[in-house]
Amino acid sequence: MSNFSYYAIITIIKFRIKEYFSEYHYSIIAPLISTVLFVIIFSTIDNYYALKMNQQSFVEFLIPGLILMTVVQESFDNSSVTLVNMKQIGSFNDYLTAPITRIEIFLSFIISSIIIGIFLGIVNYLILSLFINLEIIEIKYFLYYLTIAIIFFSSLGCLIGFLSYTWDTQSAVSNFFVTPLNFLSGTFFSIQVLPESLKFLFLYNPYYYVVNFFRSSFYYEYEFKIYENFIILIFVFLSLFITGIIFFKGYRVIE
Repeated sequence: MSNFSYYAIITIIKFRIKEYFSEYHYSIIAPLISTVLFVIIFSTIDNYYALKMNQQSFVEFLIPGLILMTVVQESFDNSSVTLVNMKQIGSFNDYLTAPITRIEIFLSFIISSIIIGIFLGIVNYLILSLFINLEIIEIKYFLYYLTIAIIFFSSLGCLIGFLSYTWDTQSAVSNFFVTPLNFLSGTFFSIQVLPESLKFLFLYNPYYYVVNFFRSSFYYEYEFKIYENFIILIFVFLSLFITGIIFFKGYRVIE
């Protein structure tokens, strides 16, 4: 096909969003309960020990990171689980034989992940605002960094879904890469509490800056840093480009 089939892209997006809401108990309620439990536990600890992080209560520091962690975990799982499941039951072959390019299929997954991720982020924000007085100072940066994180992790999810046929591979990447990356990128602590010998692990981690800048959109007068954001955009573009090339070439997409 020489031109994009916008109708096909919209159809796939609508189908994925409908599928997401039809499994609300797994896709919406489960991650929301996990996040609320985190907040309740750390609120109790914070009230007892009066923890402070960057002149804030620990819970105020924690909540933006929890929102982002929940969204990116869902972005990865939703894309990768959907693709692995489709390949196992054979429905992915229907996509490949349809009059739509593989790039269009890939873009459909990314766009639907962005819509789903932003919805989940807003729902988490609204629910967690019941526990603590949250105020988004820079809504455009809140959405911007949320979208940046969704694009990267949904691209990673698509990549794993394209290249794997079993749940073992998907679970391994989720448990040994995505979860540790979330936990060790400033979600639960500030870089200031680390010894100097370990700070380089964060300073050269693009996702740490996404978490940090996303948190800044809540509580500070945000200052857009061109150099760091340029590096982040390059990193995200490379993830999109590499995944798109692999899918376009058809490497191991079907057995």
